[in-house]
Amino acid sequence: MNQAEAKIQSKIREAELAADWNQARLLNIFQEEGVSSFHFNPSTGYGYDDTGRETLDRIYAKVFGTESAIVRHQFISGTHAINAALFGILRPGDRLLYAGMPYDTLQTAIGLTDNKTGSMVEYGIICDVAPLNKDGYPNSEAIRENMTSKTKVIALQRSKGYASRPSIPMDKMKQIITEIKQSHPHVIVFVDNCYGEFVETTEPGHVGADLIAGSLIKNPGGGLVRTGGYIAGKNQYVEQAASRFAAPGIGLEGGATLNSLLEMYQGLFMAPHVVSEALKGAFFTAALLEEAGLQTFPSSTEERTDLIQAVTFEDKQRMVRFCQAVQEASPVDSKVVPEPSNMPGYEDEVIMAAGAFIQGSSIELSADGPLRPPYTAYIQGGLTFSHVKYAVSHALNVLIEEKLIPPFHSYTEK
Repeated sequence: MNQAEAKIQSKIREAELAADWNQARLLNIFQEEGVSSFHFNPSTGYGYDDTGRETLDRIYAKVFGTESAIVRHQFISGTHAINAALFGILRPGDRLLYAGMPYDTLQTAIGLTDNKTGSMVEYGIICDVAPLNKDGYPNSEAIRENMTSKTKVIALQRSKGYASRPSIPMDKMKQIITEIKQSHPHVIVFVDNCYGEFVETTEPGHVGADLIAGSLIKNPGGGLVRTGGYIAGKNQYVEQAASRFAAPGIGLEGGATLNSLLEMYQGLFMAPHVVSEALKGAFFTAALLEEAGLQTFPSSTEERTDLIQAVTFEDKQRMVRFCQAVQEASPVDSKVVPEPSNMPGYEDEVIMAAGAFIQGSSIELSADGPLRPPYTAYIQGGLTFSHVKYAVSHALNVLIEEKLIPPFHSYTEK
């Protein structure tokens, strides 16, 4: 354990420096917008003239480098926010082009894997998928080859999700968007920003994305926000998404905040620090499991643009037991034993370990993944670095004690 932590000292420092930068940027934005205690007052009913909500929308727009934003606790997930964004800007007959296969739950919404009621296919919106290049990144040439005269939106997914490809860092994102805009200046570039907020010092809006979306129970909620999501981008596209989310004529103007504003403001302000803690945990997880001879992706020495740490176990029982052991080391529901099961939006059985204060919160420590070869678990989040170290060390010790992996020298002398 000590050896693993020593190995990542330079990465820990990088994460702390990014947090310092993002914290100062957030502080300046809060001060520019004159955030005051009255901004936390709740609204009810239609939620008209809610100054706190309107100010928070402007803050999110500034944070993500966009013209405007809509932040609402009524979004039930990142998938919901992304769905509203895409349905808002697409019309029957339009085509959506994804660079690489989108995340499992989005495949259902788009209609790629199952034509569920209300999917895009039912509305006459077709999604094409451009293959990634040999390195696993969006390929500008493949994107151009798969575009048609009806392609209106090109979608990029910043985080790899449950895939083996690399996530897209901001310098690569900028290059891809620039190349797309050079050949097709009028196409809309959408970015699924889930798991990536505040990992780097820039966001997709800063590098040319027209529209982005994400979840508040991931990075930007700072572990405090209990539900919700956001959409940010150019004014026209945010207005269209808001009309889809609410109703035409209401859009950004309505939506009671109830008692959600304080946690949304405070969670956002806490987010750079909490993301940094989770990021340090991801580096540690990779370093420790590499010592045990497991394959990690990304490795403990690679740069990061999101919080997801993939670990390949090559064995179903080993993967399941590791996730169960992470649950055992959780502050909530530690006695619960997660088992693989079918979940809406997923083709394979999924195991999900998440002893979290907020159900499904991916900024809190979790370990999950679909049960399919090569049996890769996706470990993300962690409100504190200390908790991640304890939980991952416990899970590894369980595998060793139950003879699912052999002991190794540096761990036995921790």
